[in-house]
Amino acid sequence: MQKPKKLVIIGGCGHVGLPLGIVFANSGLDVVLLDRDQAKIDTVNAGKMPFMETNALEQLGRVVGKKLVATSDPSCLRDADSAIAVLGTPVDEHLNPTVTDLYQSIDEVIARMPENALLVLRSTVYPGVSKLVYERLQASGRKIHLSFCPERIAEGKAMEEIRALPQIISAFDPESLARVRALFSIINEDLIELDPLEAELAKLFTNSWRYMNFAISNQFYVLAETYGLDFQRIYGAVTHRYPRMKSFAKAGFAAGPCLLKDTLQLSAFSGNNFFLGHSAMLVNEGLPNFIVNQLRQQKHLRDKVVAVLGMAFKSESDDTRESLSYKLRKLLMVEAKEVLCTDPYVVDRKLVSLDDAIQRADVIILGAPHSAYRDLHFGSDKVVVDVWGFWPHQQQAATGGTSAS
Repeated sequence: MQKPKKLVIIGGCGHVGLPLGIVFANSGLDVVLLDRDQAKIDTVNAGKMPFMETNALEQLGRVVGKKLVATSDPSCLRDADSAIAVLGTPVDEHLNPTVTDLYQSIDEVIARMPENALLVLRSTVYPGVSKLVYERLQASGRKIHLSFCPERIAEGKAMEEIRALPQIISAFDPESLARVRALFSIINEDLIELDPLEAELAKLFTNSWRYMNFAISNQFYVLAETYGLDFQRIYGAVTHRYPRMKSFAKAGFAAGPCLLKDTLQLSAFSGNNFFLGHSAMLVNEGLPNFIVNQLRQQKHLRDKVVAVLGMAFKSESDDTRESLSYKLRKLLMVEAKEVLCTDPYVVDRKLVSLDDAIQRADVIILGAPHSAYRDLHFGSDKVVVDVWGFWPHQQQAATGGTSAS
């Protein structure tokens, strides 16, 4: 099977598309990143990253303007033999998946692609959507090969994981499967073949499992702390040299653009019979409420200044999508005298400096365990809430800090 020569990545300047495009370009393919965000397009074409991603900047610099370019002009699709669409199915206000925008975008893409081109759906879709897109293709009379190949990278580790982790590929016919195998073998030889519906569920199972795994830890955290016990001591005891607890995640905010959304999609697909998923949502989304309730019972929040350290949805990230730190801020704004928020990576005019937050706060809550916070020390007058177990217990004891978590 002849390898492709030109690849267009639709939604190519985002967290999924850009790292993938950089990897393909560094493997010798001519890559065009098609996007609607002109600011991101200009940033990428200038050889800069629009978001944090380990080792991406160096690899972008090798190919930008040579093997890789970003554009908002959809005419780039007309001579592309392959395209990867990073277009998912969002969840509406009723927590149900919506596919209208996806269909519209795919129809526009198909209309511009040449005959016999390969179209790969890359982002999470509601189970069965790939088949519906395939049927629309069949009805249109166009000869476009369709594939679904879910991404499974951890944000911030994409440059490493795209090549290191096995790639799941799927298609509706042998020729399309051969085409997508030829495409992804350029960057990774470890390919796993599934049927499209299996591949769609594999993606949802992966994110839902992680979400439920975090929920177990957060539920145990709530149980321990409700009875005034130190969850981190218990966690350390049960995980120390005990292999059967290796998968026991640490407690903390389970957030971001994928985990909750994909659990909701799996729930909708199950006819709302995904009871473990429902419970996980209640636990994870309820953790900020638990923290505020605990503080309300122990301290007079109305007279307290509270600081939230870390507004990104996870450590070493500038991504605030679905961050529970922002939910926590909203809850605290109702209860506390003042709420101060800070983050070394997030650009937000409402944020204050770290020094200002620590100096003025009566209560300090760790929202995201950024490495920049590792060696912080607090006076004995500060109440410290560390759900993550990021600051060792002995450090708080040594500094006289009190853990309210």
